[in-house]
Amino acid sequence: MKKELRNTAFALQGFPQTIVSVRDKKGKNNALAVGYVTNVNINPAMMLIGIAPSRYSHHMIKENPCFVINLPAKNYKKEFAAIGSLSGAEIDKFEALRLNWKDGDCVDAPILTDCPVSIECRVIDSGNLLYHELFVGKIEKVHVDEEYLDPHGRILWDQMDLIGKWA
Repeated sequence: MKKELRNTAFALQGFPQTIVSVRDKKGKNNALAVGYVTNVNINPAMMLIGIAPSRYSHHMIKENPCFVINLPAKNYKKEFAAIGSLSGAEIDKFEALRLNWKDGDCVDAPILTDCPVSIECRVIDSGNLLYHELFVGKIEKVHVDEEYLDPHGRILWDQMDLIGKWA
């Protein structure tokens, strides 16, 4: 049987879905849904995110080179959809959506406290690849809700009900 995918843009989906939160040099917070996120190094631990320069948050990361990767649970679908469809240039998403957040412990970016996992990253490199700028962030700290940690401090991924998680 022949197998063929005509829309190759989403041949491989990132799972789980992610929300990246950022702050500009004036202190304004923003969050965006990001489909291009991956681990890129183990020691030191690093993550890579891709953001189109046309997106409002792009200039924020350029001004203040850090970000937080937040992994939302399925009970956050409404907020995730709004974060992914509204522009921070037109609306303050944190205020309009009443997002709960706190300042990062290690980076100058907000942590979405309703997400069970948040990963603070400091940009150490970036480069353009066609329509996205790829930002490599060194992981500074990982926040995980206590209920998802075993006694040895390992993350219990299988117990989380994340948006987009493989079934």
